[in-house]
Amino acid sequence: MRERSCKLTIGAKLVLILLPILAAAAALCIGRIMLSPREVFLAIRGRISGEQLTSGVVELTVMNIRLPRILLALLAGAGLSVSGCAFQSLFANPLATPDTLGVAGGASFGAALGILMGAGLIGIQACSFAFGIAAVLLTWLGGSGRGRGLSSVVLSGIMIGSLFSALVSLVKFVADDESQLPAITYWLMGSLQTAGYKNLLFGAPPIIIGIVVLLLLRWRLNLLPLSEEEARSSGANIKALRAVAVVCATAMTASCVSMCGQVGWVGLLIPHMCRMKFGSNHVLLLPAAVSLGAAFLVLVDTVARSASAAEIPISILTAIIGAPFFIVLMRRSGGWRL
Repeated sequence: MRERSCKLTIGAKLVLILLPILAAAAALCIGRIMLSPREVFLAIRGRISGEQLTSGVVELTVMNIRLPRILLALLAGAGLSVSGCAFQSLFANPLATPDTLGVAGGASFGAALGILMGAGLIGIQACSFAFGIAAVLLTWLGGSGRGRGLSSVVLSGIMIGSLFSALVSLVKFVADDESQLPAITYWLMGSLQTAGYKNLLFGAPPIIIGIVVLLLLRWRLNLLPLSEEEARSSGANIKALRAVAVVCATAMTASCVSMCGQVGWVGLLIPHMCRMKFGSNHVLLLPAAVSLGAAFLVLVDTVARSASAAEIPISILTAIIGAPFFIVLMRRSGGWRL
């Protein structure tokens, strides 16, 4: 892959800034109830000023239904794509995803367990987040150690992910067929339908903090694929850098899964799209991943809630869009390079 300048042009910066904003603005207008940009603007302005500038139905639709899930889509899309970038560089593996260390499997088990116990939305979210973090700790304890490389951590992550997948199946087996099992099954397919300001208040900080930390370290993240000796010669503390990358990516993934279930392909597809356009330099790669990941998930969620009378699980759409597109990208690129 040819080298690219480590600076973005003004035009590229504008595109990356405006893309998620325009996607969010369009999503506020599109749905089963189509709204004009003026109605959306008046609804937001009215909520801020406390005046009734448009009908109550329009204000409720914009502020209580669409805006929370659009904010969640922006955060989850950005968080998953940045996590994918971090894990692919950390393991020098173009197929690494945010679930490489088993975090999505652990978070899914936590959510299923929360539903089984009858916890509320915040309780399910907290349980999911806690088990996602626990899964990564188990992965790291099982795969790390003296004389072991990162490949051992990846193998441990696969085993832990399989373990929690089996535990999810166990929870589904003992769940009530009439109420709990459908809720668990639908949640596992991924949806932003439960988005609200309360669960955003709980789940947004890990994603925002993780993105900010990795953006601040993006110059150093280019060292992640290097060996211990190569990194040591550069004067960097590669172990600390890897630990920070794992903690940030894990927290972002666990928080995303806890709020909207398993959403596949975002952490795999978006980083590769960004690499094709901007190269593997994280100075350019991470900002591009934030922008494209956020815009992509907003657009997919808009289709999921608008294409039919019944909302389509978002993981179905990301797979339908992502798999063929990924194959096309792979054929055009002639293989993946990190």
